[in-house]
Amino acid sequence: MQSVTVELEAASTMELVNALSTIATELAQREAPESAAACLELTETLVAASDMQESALAGFIGRVDATGEQARWGYPSTQAWLRSRLGMRDSRAKERLTLARQRHRLPEVRAQLASGDLFYGYATTITDAVARLDDTDCAEAEATLLGFVDQGFSAGKVAAFGRRIRDLIADRDNTEDAPDEDTKRGYDKSWLTTTRSLDGGRYVKGWLNPEDAAIWDGTLAPLSKPAGPDDRRDLAERTAAALSSVLSGGHKASKVTVICDLDTLTGGNTPARLTDGTPIPAAQARRIALSAGVSPLLLGRGNTPLYLGYRERFASTAQRQVLETMYPSCAVRGCEVPGTLCEVDHVHGWALGRSPTDIDQLALTCGWHNRFKHTNPDQIQITKDQDGRYIYRLLPPADARATTGAGPPGSVGPPDSPALDWAA
Repeated sequence: MQSVTVELEAASTMELVNALSTIATELAQREAPESAAACLELTETLVAASDMQESALAGFIGRVDATGEQARWGYPSTQAWLRSRLGMRDSRAKERLTLARQRHRLPEVRAQLASGDLFYGYATTITDAVARLDDTDCAEAEATLLGFVDQGFSAGKVAAFGRRIRDLIADRDNTEDAPDEDTKRGYDKSWLTTTRSLDGGRYVKGWLNPEDAAIWDGTLAPLSKPAGPDDRRDLAERTAAALSSVLSGGHKASKVTVICDLDTLTGGNTPARLTDGTPIPAAQARRIALSAGVSPLLLGRGNTPLYLGYRERFASTAQRQVLETMYPSCAVRGCEVPGTLCEVDHVHGWALGRSPTDIDQLALTCGWHNRFKHTNPDQIQITKDQDGRYIYRLLPPADARATTGAGPPGSVGPPDSPALDWAA
């Protein structure tokens, strides 16, 4: 049994967290007391203590979120970090993130949660209710909702009152029925407006007429379906990922393509051909197959195009079908973006000429991790499993590895192979 001795006022935050972790480990290993009455009392005391810990946790998460620290560790968002690294359900990750982002606007909620005078459930209910209010209305809503808490209403009732707040504000400001500028545009023509955010993102708003809406639905609806029972994204997130997948497909500039069998390139006499059917003698095909501006399309069984060489930047439809079979989700361990919404990644960097567009040199990664791999090559460890799939593991930033010796999240032992210097 370990012993813990801490001078509370003199201890650092790290020392307090370590002490708390030691105590929690010991407590978790103990059997519950035989007395049910004692268990009831202990439960109430432990929940109150856990709620106060949530106050500290909100502060930690808020600092990570405000500085974007999670991106240095390979996570596209704070929510993805909470979900993937810490195993939180998506609903719990959203709940904690909202509390972390709103607590600075709710001084009374923050103080009462930290002192143990407000349950965590009430605190998150209030933060969710005020998330879309301006600062003035937020202050009034905080006082009103805390008043309902003091009157003994349940968290569910307080949540219902919170949902009514926006309706009351609209009624107060007489904006309930006022048409906005977008509505005045009419419904005959489609339109889109975009606004760049301070962090480099983009807000998109618009309207699609029935014809364009049908195209939207026909294109994105099949890609927006949940990837499976573990796909925790809501419809809005899946739709955004589907749109990004469609937009990232792009159009390929036309190049000369020589179509040939593997036997032709290895000395056989079977003629090659151009895409218009023009035959090319095998010897000539071998001479020009890797010339600048020429893309050799190597046929597999059943004339399925699998090997496109260095000049072809984009994977073929047949290759993508194979990859989606191999990669049900992004190749990055822990990333849950479905393979159908991922981008084809040249494992060792097509731009550097080290990874041709060949099926055994490709993997599927989500757009965010594809860019992260390109800009942070030292933070990706690449291995292959027994089925030939590439597995990308996130490594901590170099400064974190230097100070802590940390390895990839969830890994045991040294990397199987060093990370490579590539371009995606």
